[in-house]
Amino acid sequence: MRNWYNSLNSSSFSHIYVENRVLQNENAKAILSRFKNSRVINIEHYKDVFCRHNQDFLAQKKSPQLILAHNDGNLIYKGAKVCDDFGNKYFYYTSSIMNCIYNCEYCYLQGMYSSANIVVFVNIEDVFHQVEHILKEHPAYICISYDTDIMAFENITGFLNKWLEFAGVRDNLKIEVRTKSSNFKSIEKAVPGDNIILAWTISPDEIAKKYEQMAPGLDSRLESARSALKKGWKVRICFDPILYVENWDEYYKKCIEKTFRVIPADKIQDVSIGVFRISKNYFKNMMKSNPNSLLLSYPFEILDSVCTYSEEHHNKMVNFVYNMVSSYVGKDKIFIQ
Repeated sequence: MRNWYNSLNSSSFSHIYVENRVLQNENAKAILSRFKNSRVINIEHYKDVFCRHNQDFLAQKKSPQLILAHNDGNLIYKGAKVCDDFGNKYFYYTSSIMNCIYNCEYCYLQGMYSSANIVVFVNIEDVFHQVEHILKEHPAYICISYDTDIMAFENITGFLNKWLEFAGVRDNLKIEVRTKSSNFKSIEKAVPGDNIILAWTISPDEIAKKYEQMAPGLDSRLESARSALKKGWKVRICFDPILYVENWDEYYKKCIEKTFRVIPADKIQDVSIGVFRISKNYFKNMMKSNPNSLLLSYPFEILDSVCTYSEEHHNKMVNFVYNMVSSYVGKDKIFIQ
């Protein structure tokens, strides 16, 4: 089961819901061709399944289903204030996949969506069309993997390779691919681009095992990041979110030391540091679906509609990680959220 979630190579969604209007879409056909044994159910609109009443997010996480759909709405959004723009003036995000295969206890998706089923919007070419319109006005920095882990899905959708090809010939476009995946091999034949950043979220083993269910462990993520560096890719290391748990300082100390034993510090693009933070509305929904979570039971403070740790704990954790990281990486390469 763990290997399936890491690579999506060896198993299948038992049911795949497909909007009637995308049955002839080439991306939809390619995805369906990978699931010969799944039951395909035709639907009129993805919301008929995804937005049903009385769904249990955590229960669905144990056996999520796949929904193939067409996205009619706005496909590009301005970057959220809880995310780092890394000094880029025109900061956007987009996602052609809703929900993630991993089950991180702190993930905002469980507060954002009522369903844990996974929606793939197969009209990714429409996203590229909107990006082209933006690029006619000004450069853009676009994060393409916030509401999912696009690299983890690459063996199913092929969307990441499409993005790499699209960005590779547009100098005024920069994209970030945030991931916990160990699936770098799915794009290892692509040509690295100076305007493409592969950003790995790095967590201590103790955190990954307890709070990031179904996600690859620390060693697997580091190996993927190292492989990307060897192939010439720009790699960002993200100690984000830092979680306030018992022995957090011991865990992150070992994690940072291991990271820079495996990853040559002088080769990486930069490092991102940030503590757990989430919209207060999403957090409220998360607590409803998972009221017994000790991780979420911390007495979070609310600042500008964002739930996060107290100033004392925030500063203590960020300073600790920053001081450790700065012994390996120049301070000009460290971004704090």
